[in-house]
Amino acid sequence: MISSSNMTISKYITTALFAIICSSAISQGIKRGFDKAEYIKLMHLSSRQLDTPWVNPKYPIPDGYSLIYRSPVVGLDNRWDLWKSSEQIAVISIRGTTKNSISWLENFYAAMLPASGSIQLDKDYLFNYKLAENPRAAVHTGWLIGMACLAKTIIPKIDSLSKTGVHDIFIMGHSQGGAIAYLLTAYMHYLQQDGKLPSFINMKTYCSAAPKPGNLYFAYDYESYTQHGLAYNVVNADDWVPETPAVVQTIDDFNEVNPFIDAKKTIKKQKFALKIVMRVVYRNLVRPTYKAQRKNQRYLGNKTSALVRKTLPDLKLPPFFKTSNYARAGNHITLKGDSDYYSKFPLDKDQVFLHHMWDAYLYLLQKSHLY
Repeated sequence: MISSSNMTISKYITTALFAIICSSAISQGIKRGFDKAEYIKLMHLSSRQLDTPWVNPKYPIPDGYSLIYRSPVVGLDNRWDLWKSSEQIAVISIRGTTKNSISWLENFYAAMLPASGSIQLDKDYLFNYKLAENPRAAVHTGWLIGMACLAKTIIPKIDSLSKTGVHDIFIMGHSQGGAIAYLLTAYMHYLQQDGKLPSFINMKTYCSAAPKPGNLYFAYDYESYTQHGLAYNVVNADDWVPETPAVVQTIDDFNEVNPFIDAKKTIKKQKFALKIVMRVVYRNLVRPTYKAQRKNQRYLGNKTSALVRKTLPDLKLPPFFKTSNYARAGNHITLKGDSDYYSKFPLDKDQVFLHHMWDAYLYLLQKSHLY
């Protein structure tokens, strides 16, 4: 005979187990945590963004998945695919950089814009966006434009799918596609927060070989809601792309409370000889960073804008944010090579993209001890 106390304990254990299960999976299709098999499937789908595999596919389409929509080419040579599985899971697959010069120009449009604001993309399309709460958060201009152009078709498609019972969505992008995937994840997160996208849509993001999408304050914000196993950036340690864009950090990029803000006052209090030396050192350390940041904004912002407007003549942007302090964002899965890897993928200066492509990433992933 079972006592009431034992029944109470049993009930408590059952409830606790149920809570653990719920915390590790937000739905039947989307589970928290990095999943090796999941990432491989998404990489296979992502590889289909290259046009040649449609004729001679190198990686197979995962079982149960079918392509239900391919967007037109928009913006700065941007495109996305919508896949759907037999288990009612959708995949937003974002294309990376193409061979076209305008696609590369998108990468070099690396001045930063505020992470919340409005962009006039053409005469009929004003894109209002919010990608972070912090007013100091800023993001890459080119990839924001790419995301904005794609969002025009992504959001209606996802909203329509949700009405048919598809509530689980993977966001996937490799290289430039990964950078845009960061921004799309943030955009959709805040649409949900503001009630403009159904809250029951479950999202999980796999950025792959992605560069840095914005500054440190964008990274902090992004990590605050993705740190519990719902977003990853997979990086090959020998791939140079995730190290970009170049970083210039000035003292204005630190938090408001810092020891540098009153440096000039501190220097004034020193004895005369020490004060002279400290002033010289301070100027020589601080001034070059401001000069470098201004040059970045001039060449990767103002001058690049003139080239971009040849493709998007009606483009109107908010003022550039005075920062070039790019930072890594989100949870990272780092893949490291060994002697076997380097025998197949040598460190060859004439093959600058060898360690960036699908073959290298999938080879390292298959050899890894990740699950």
